[in-house]
Amino acid sequence: MRNVRVVYRKYDEKLHWHQWMRYLGEDEYGVWLGAPPNSVAQRGDEPEIVQSQAVVQLFPRDKWFTAAFNDEPRWTEIYCDITTPVEFGEDVFTMIDLDLDVIRRRDGTTVLVDDEDEFAEHQVKYGYPADVIRTARETCDWLVGAVVTEEPFLTVYKTYLDKVR
Repeated sequence: MRNVRVVYRKYDEKLHWHQWMRYLGEDEYGVWLGAPPNSVAQRGDEPEIVQSQAVVQLFPRDKWFTAAFNDEPRWTEIYCDITTPVEFGEDVFTMIDLDLDVIRRRDGTTVLVDDEDEFAEHQVKYGYPADVIRTARETCDWLVGAVVTEEPFLTVYKTYLDKVR
């Protein structure tokens, strides 16, 4: 069984969310990693948190997002981070978190965009280039519709979630 370190950083390279996950496979949507209930995640140097639910994450190739699919009882069924394309190492996946998040509630239809204020603030603070701003916004806008109408957001992820429950 192969474990992979997932490392999100901010645009200034500061460590953001990070955790170990189990490699589950790859399909046309990207690479899937999973963590069983009671796995540990950490934001920067803050204390570790225990995730009570199982979670799988999708790391697409050459796309500007990652997606987490949470098991119950978590109210966020799908949580997409807008990021730079993932850099795939043998045992570590890294990406830059660009602040914007697309969240689908467990009811399956309510979709929220989070951290638009942080995205605006960091455009100035870190000097995001125009193409990064444009691509992040386009990806966010696409995801708002995709998480309720397209695979892998409808049923595909459930197969991977079954592997870590």
